[in-house]
Amino acid sequence: MSTPTLQTYYREKVVPGLQAKHAYKNVHQIPRLEKIVVTSCMGKHPDRKQAVEDAVNEIAKITGQKPSITYARKSVANFKVREGEPLGARVTLRGVRMWEFLDRFINITAPNIRDFRGLPYKSFDGNGNYAIGISDQSIFPEIELDQIKRQIGFDIIFVTSAPTDDEGRDLLRALGVPMREAKKAEETQTANA
Repeated sequence: MSTPTLQTYYREKVVPGLQAKHAYKNVHQIPRLEKIVVTSCMGKHPDRKQAVEDAVNEIAKITGQKPSITYARKSVANFKVREGEPLGARVTLRGVRMWEFLDRFINITAPNIRDFRGLPYKSFDGNGNYAIGISDQSIFPEIELDQIKRQIGFDIIFVTSAPTDDEGRDLLRALGVPMREAKKAEETQTANA
């Protein structure tokens, strides 16, 4: 199996660029993409079992890997949830599948988002990991529009080895993730902090 194009680009262009920008002394300090997690929760659907099966099928089509089903840890009467009941699906992508999914997401899926002006700038968790929410699965080219039974939303989490948000942001931007520019007020707050 050949090396994915984006992984080759990361090794040849992104690594030297990040090393020069941040003056890393050791190559192991350079941030890298460790995994991509795609999750979906069907907690609000009345026919939860069928909705979870639909989510499993959709995530499997999108990622090329069968997701695992997540179950409720405890019963909550207000949400009509019982312990052990299936609630959603999740899949963790690593290696070749991760790079291929990221390449498809950057070049094909993200531009398909309605009124797309770039992904949110501030969706970092403080440790260099980036999370975004996708409200509709129809933006993915693997999904046939006439086969959609229900609208399913996803969370996509890019887990990096970057210690700070700025380094994680630099890594994802260098890989080609289309992010919005920071607003002026945000930049002055970051500079003052």
